[in-house]
Amino acid sequence: MTAIVLVSGGMDSAAIIGLAAKKYNDLAFLHITYGQNTAQKERECFEKLANHYKVPKHKQKIIDISFLRQIGGSSLTDEQIEVTNFQGDSDQIPSSYVPFRNTHIIACAVSWAEVIGASKIYIGANEEDSPGYPDCRPSYYQAYNELIKQGTKDGSVSIETPVISMTKSEIIKLANQNQVPLELTWSCYRSNDLACGTCDSCALRLRGFKKLNLKDPISYVNS
Repeated sequence: MTAIVLVSGGMDSAAIIGLAAKKYNDLAFLHITYGQNTAQKERECFEKLANHYKVPKHKQKIIDISFLRQIGGSSLTDEQIEVTNFQGDSDQIPSSYVPFRNTHIIACAVSWAEVIGASKIYIGANEEDSPGYPDCRPSYYQAYNELIKQGTKDGSVSIETPVISMTKSEIIKLANQNQVPLELTWSCYRSNDLACGTCDSCALRLRGFKKLNLKDPISYVNS
């Protein structure tokens, strides 16, 4: 049995590698580049994680859907929209939301799953990660799984979202329990060099480590 893990290079997607590796001997890693600000760094982290987990080259795939940068509408893909600092927990959809991004990403994974015979697609979707993202809600994945049943040859592929309801500190604990190398991950929305520490993603990540009284293994501008 084969499982595809969507590996963005971020902390949440890395944490689920440890879970998938416990259940499946055969893992395939999929990375999507969509014209985001930190595409270079995220791809670098993907490659390091694939190397760490000894995923063979034919089970690694990078797909470019950078047409999302042409569409814009997000501070991650549109230079005219500012990446804002963390404003605290809110149900408002933040500027970093990329319109309908996860739908495109998962569609790529489902297509590849049909080709290589994978039955599961693991994604590190997390409700706490920029609260307000409509494509990080459990109901979204329930609906998507129904769509996959209707739109695939065998209807046997399904999405797994094991960390969707976890806090960041719980995700960090999970990753550490499974010896996931979080030093090889990246969360910053702004920089490909030193993490800014103030964008939504950095702030939530740092808060998770602080709650556990642990030091984040990556470097920040103000650290």
